[in-house]
Amino acid sequence: MEKHKFIGKTKEDAIEEAKIKLQETEDNLIIKEAEEIKGGLFKSKKVEIEVIEKRELIKYIKEFLSQLLKKLGFTSNIEIKNKEEVPTYIIYSDNDSLLIGKNGKNLQALSIITTQHINQIIGKNFKFIIDINSYKQKQEKKLIFLAKKIAREVATTKIEVKLDPMNSYERRIIHNALTNNKKVYTESEGEEPNRYIVIKPKEVDE
Repeated sequence: MEKHKFIGKTKEDAIEEAKIKLQETEDNLIIKEAEEIKGGLFKSKKVEIEVIEKRELIKYIKEFLSQLLKKLGFTSNIEIKNKEEVPTYIIYSDNDSLLIGKNGKNLQALSIITTQHINQIIGKNFKFIIDINSYKQKQEKKLIFLAKKIAREVATTKIEVKLDPMNSYERRIIHNALTNNKKVYTESEGEEPNRYIVIKPKEVDE
């Protein structure tokens, strides 16, 4: 993965130079924080930026995952899909259940390691998703079904329900599934790693 450096009188000028030279729009560029270059006695200050093309970074993440899985002893194939403009890496391996781990813990660890590595390289957050044989997609459907089922019960009985502890990704799915529900609302309670969601009935006048 190649890192490009561009210099301009301002950050905006440097970005324009990058867009012209790389023939890309700004949305397709990962731009690292600008560094100011001090001028000499008769020279004005300039700004230097470091740029990575997004398509190159997406390819690099796939290569990093492939090498990491190989070192861990897995034979794998990785497919890249875009979900709402977020790159999703779907891994198919010779032992999906082991790679996923109990309650998805190994998959979560793989995501954390990869995210930390990428963020360290580019100096900023880059959103992407790692999935194994569509495990997350299946889990998401199960969680949405569970959320809506319990929401109906809470709306009928007017009694709040505490769900089992979930990670932040799972809690976000529940919150999003019920965010527009007119009869119930959700709140996260407790401390990590045992943080959980409570589905509560809305008051009549809400």
